[in-house]
Amino acid sequence: MIQTVITLSALLLSVGILLTGNGLQGTLLAVRGNLEGFSPSTIGLLMSGYFAGFIIGCVIGPRIIRRVGHIRAFAVFGAVAAAIVLLHALIVDPIVWTVLRGLNGICLAGLYMIIESWLNERSPNELRGSVISVYRIVDLTATTSGLMLLTLADPMGFPLFCVVAILICLGLVPVSLTRTIAPAPIEQVSIRLGRLYRLSPLGVVGCFGFGAASGAFWGMGPVFAQEGGLALDTVAYFMAAVMIGGAIAQWPIGWLSDKFDRRSVLTVVLFLASLAGLGLMAAFGASPTVILAASALFGAMMIPIYSLCISHANDYMEPSDFVECSSGLLMINGIGAVIGPLLGSALMEAMGTRYLFLFTALVHASVGVFALYRMTRRPAKPLEEQGDFVVVPRTTPGVFAIDPRSQEDQKPAE
Repeated sequence: MIQTVITLSALLLSVGILLTGNGLQGTLLAVRGNLEGFSPSTIGLLMSGYFAGFIIGCVIGPRIIRRVGHIRAFAVFGAVAAAIVLLHALIVDPIVWTVLRGLNGICLAGLYMIIESWLNERSPNELRGSVISVYRIVDLTATTSGLMLLTLADPMGFPLFCVVAILICLGLVPVSLTRTIAPAPIEQVSIRLGRLYRLSPLGVVGCFGFGAASGAFWGMGPVFAQEGGLALDTVAYFMAAVMIGGAIAQWPIGWLSDKFDRRSVLTVVLFLASLAGLGLMAAFGASPTVILAASALFGAMMIPIYSLCISHANDYMEPSDFVECSSGLLMINGIGAVIGPLLGSALMEAMGTRYLFLFTALVHASVGVFALYRMTRRPAKPLEEQGDFVVVPRTTPGVFAIDPRSQEDQKPAE
């Protein structure tokens, strides 16, 4: 395993640097937009633009990569992404920022897709579970580190935008210097939503709900923290606390889902996430300690939902269907993430900032009710037929080719 990680170190370093920059960028733009006087609905539109661009990037990225090759595409996506970050600082306008956020989403999707295709080709079949776990650790660590960079300078200035652009440029270096042969062209995955829903209605609804709630949080959470009286450096701690809470909770919750009916575990987590959202709503304006504790609890309940939904859906898939179906769930999650910031910000503007977490609570509770309904429509899978829980990074469809559940020698679900 250690030798495999060393072999993949250049790829993991590249994606870690890119995730650090992206972690800083999203929060920086939300904070800066709020300081500039953008309305909540305007900031919500900006954040939705990124997720819409990311979906588009997952669709058109493989075509661009097949046309010009991995290395050239990687350089193009990286150069454009770095330029876009600096344009945000030069042109402070909500319409321009929305367009730029969409373009940035396309570029980041292309960059992650290329790295994940390399990881897929370089990962031995017997170590794919370990590789994807290391990838998830890199994802959580890098994103949290990026959030903490917000404390280094004034968001109203130019330096933080420069830091993001520098990180994107540096993220290109390890992959560009690798002597590893470029992987095979990325194949376009066909997605049949009707078939996917028939396979796993709860997986589809759960991933959509997770996208809506998490998209609203990542887009509007910094505004909630600012308006709740937190200092700008504490806003970074607020966002990071959610990541840390989720990182701590993922594995024990996953372990429970392997030992008990996965739908029951998912349902409990959904309702706990709803209660945690109401707790954050009640904590609005409280002391930083209370808000940070509430945010960590919210992250602990919210973040595992996506991997639980993927694992639940996998229980009803053949291994040969895993990449297609999981890619479809990722796209559905992305659609939810486009809609979530729009609806969450509209509720904030109409009723008050604290009501962002009323929105997340309603979404999580609604999916929880649907999960209870689904328990009346189909019997639970016997424990011996459930697949293993795997913590999945929420990046591009390319990550599912690395997932050990996609391998043909895996026992199929009946």
